Amino acid sequence: MRIRLLAVLLIFWLIPVVALAEAWKIDPDHSSAGFAVRHLMVTTVRGTIQGIKGKVDLDEKKPTASMVDVTLDTATLSTQNKKRDEHLKGPDFLDVKKYPTIRFVSTKITKAGKDWKVTGDLTIRGVTKPVTLKAQVTEAVASPFGTTVRGVEATTTIKRSAFGMTWNKSLDKGGVLVGDDVEIQINLELQK
Repeated sequence: MRIRLLAVLLIFWLIPVVALAEAWKIDPDHSSAGFAVRHLMVTTVRGTIQGIKGKVDLDEKKPTASMVDVTLDTATLSTQNKKRDEHLKGPDFLDVKKYPTIRFVSTKITKAGKDWKVTGDLTIRGVTKPVTLKAQVTEAVASPFGTTVRGVEATTTIKRSAFGMTWNKSLDKGGVLVGDDVEIQINLELQK
């Protein structure tokens, strides 16, 4: 009897803590993911993925109660080069027919000053690996359309080979055609 009473009291004590997190949805029309990777060891190729959806729960006072769940539609990838985009969407890289999405789900969120550290599970091509993003979150503002919005910018670097994207070609004088490090930048507009 005492254990049940203690459990009920604990649940009622936790409800206000959970309620402090504010729910925000991602505005896909004003959000994107960018990536950059070295090409021929001399230049950087940049691209974007526009198809982003998901939600973010933010608790400014208790960041550990925050949560992020973001999904990217890999078919929306663009590097402004049709032939390269087809290759990146094919089996050598993202294999979008078999794996139509990239997903990130947070497992731990901390905050130091204006910087947020968002650690979570990133799934690409059916492979899930832990990654940490450094993020900045803007203050909430009222839009002229009657909504409350805020922005998030987050960055990280991953190894594409860790997610099964190992295709490459060796260069005659050393090096490879495509770098393994992929810089990622996420820009989200959130609506309350």
